[in-house]
Amino acid sequence: MSFYKPDEIASYSVDMGVKKADYPIMRTLILGFQAGAFIALGYLLYIRVTAPLAGDLAGISSFLGAALFPIGLILTLIAGGELLTGNMMVLPLASMAKKVSVASVAKNWGLVTVSNFAGALFVAYFFGHIAGLTESGVFLEKTVSIAEHKVEAAFLPAFISGIGCNWLVAAAVWLSYGAKDTTGKILGIWFPTMAFVAIGFQHVVANMFVIPAAIFAGHLSWASYIENFIPVYLGNAVGGSIFIGFAYWMAYKFKREPLQIHQTEIKHHDAS
Repeated sequence: MSFYKPDEIASYSVDMGVKKADYPIMRTLILGFQAGAFIALGYLLYIRVTAPLAGDLAGISSFLGAALFPIGLILTLIAGGELLTGNMMVLPLASMAKKVSVASVAKNWGLVTVSNFAGALFVAYFFGHIAGLTESGVFLEKTVSIAEHKVEAAFLPAFISGIGCNWLVAAAVWLSYGAKDTTGKILGIWFPTMAFVAIGFQHVVANMFVIPAAIFAGHLSWASYIENFIPVYLGNAVGGSIFIGFAYWMAYKFKREPLQIHQTEIKHHDAS
């Protein structure tokens, strides 16, 4: 497997931030919907596989679920999608390089937030509620238990958890940009994503699925969701933009050279 060196990944990520900032609004919204749905489907898979595990199998439930959840980010980065947590790293990095304005960062985050929410809500309502995949027996118990645990966190713990989450998720995006082949990208995405799920960190887009799924089932409230959304959103923003974007910008900004990447490779990543 071939890969770029860290300073080359930094340069590549800046280029991707510029590319994303220039997307037409409709492309951003469509790809944002896809990403929100992909992450939600990964979470739905997590619930469907882990909920029935009890007794002697309960101990491996968290590990197995964490190992399956990354399918959502793999689909987003390889099949195509605009995911808020990834954009919380690449857009600020491009802004630090003075290639993208702060207004463009805010515009992209706003559009992707709305479209990610629409995609996640679609899966929660139609697959979780209408199809009943999160509203029967152990699946309902698992969904409600997860959602309750998330909304019970106070502001500061939820904020700190959000930082930890996107430190790892943005690292997964970073590694996917560093790999030159599909196998390398999948492995780069897989392990950091699996780690954040196994640890139990909070991901703002994943929460867009699981908390509304519990609400549609008659548990919790939209007010409790908003109280969770704000600190997790802010924590994810800090984790991606500061702990990955800013950290690597400070490490490599003085060494940045134009990276000779074929335009076809940039186009291959247009939707990531």
